[in-house]
Amino acid sequence: MIRTGRRPVATRPVGTPAAPRARRRRAGRVVAVAAVLLVAGTAAVTATGLGLGGDDPPAARGGGLPPATAKVTRQNLIDTQTESGRLAYGGERTVTARLTGTLTALPVTGATVGRGKTLYRVDDRPVVLLYGSLPAYRTLAPGTKGKDVRQFEKNLWALGYRGFTVDREFTADTAAAVKDWQDDLGLPKTGTVEPGRVVYAPDAVRVSARKAAAGDALRPGAAVLTCTGRTRVITVELGLDDERLARQGTAVSVRLPNGTTVSGKVSGARTVIDTGGDENSEPTTKIKVTIAVGRVTALAGLDQASVDVDFAASERENVLTVPVGALLALSEGGYGVQVVTGATTRIVAVETGLFAAGRVEVSGGGLTEGMTVGVPS
Repeated sequence: MIRTGRRPVATRPVGTPAAPRARRRRAGRVVAVAAVLLVAGTAAVTATGLGLGGDDPPAARGGGLPPATAKVTRQNLIDTQTESGRLAYGGERTVTARLTGTLTALPVTGATVGRGKTLYRVDDRPVVLLYGSLPAYRTLAPGTKGKDVRQFEKNLWALGYRGFTVDREFTADTAAAVKDWQDDLGLPKTGTVEPGRVVYAPDAVRVSARKAAAGDALRPGAAVLTCTGRTRVITVELGLDDERLARQGTAVSVRLPNGTTVSGKVSGARTVIDTGGDENSEPTTKIKVTIAVGRVTALAGLDQASVDVDFAASERENVLTVPVGALLALSEGGYGVQVVTGATTRIVAVETGLFAAGRVEVSGGGLTEGMTVGVPS
């Protein structure tokens, strides 16, 4: 599998510079394009030395033996685009207080908090982490019905409290189980659940930073801590014109700061607004891509780091290729290659396709796998 940069436009006149691109591209891409232009820029002289006139068909012209040769190969070519990414724990969020009182305890940075455990304490009473996607937004009491009731009851059941049916209705049986739960937590046995007493997250969380300290006076809306998921992921911001790279399941290659390369896949993407961090900057819309790494053991010791991510921008399978240096700019336009057969040569016009890792897709002129072509020494 060959990786490199983006394809140059084959029909561009020799010496005409390409339009500048705003995004950074992989060095291999620049080298490939530069090689084509260098060869193309000198090929007219080379072609003339081989006796290429403007009247004879390209395939009929020949010349002396080239200084070096290479084979026409059949292979897959992949055009890659390299972007900078950030390795960190995914799903960061800020937990804010819903209760009024004094913050009396909170976990240390890096601690993991699971279902039913205390996330922090207000007036020495716990605020508990439960699992779910719907935030707590109202008091749950007998007679309350809805999806939030079912979400809470699933957690209560998972924590070992029984005697009720897990459904959308908060019944007297649910209230009885809640009293047992509250008693074990050291809370008043009210049988109701106030929204500030629980915090929902999709799974266990990792405390990434403290936003307050024990002894601080809390009021609703005050930041207490930030937390993340426990799985490390890579995030990359792409421009809107690179949306094709953000397809879920797309395979990528990630180069870590320690030199290790690991494989990964795009696990999600969402649109974000980048304000630029400057009041004079114009906001831009970007695509924030999340990448899951396959071999997580390779991330040991890397809590946060900058990484390079190679996206497969396009791919050509099972195509004929020659080294980029084998291309000759023909006087009548287009490109050709010098086919070597024994002690004789002939120039064959070709159509170019994808450029990748110093090779280029070619077709036409009766080219076949295994043919020998001339290249610069």
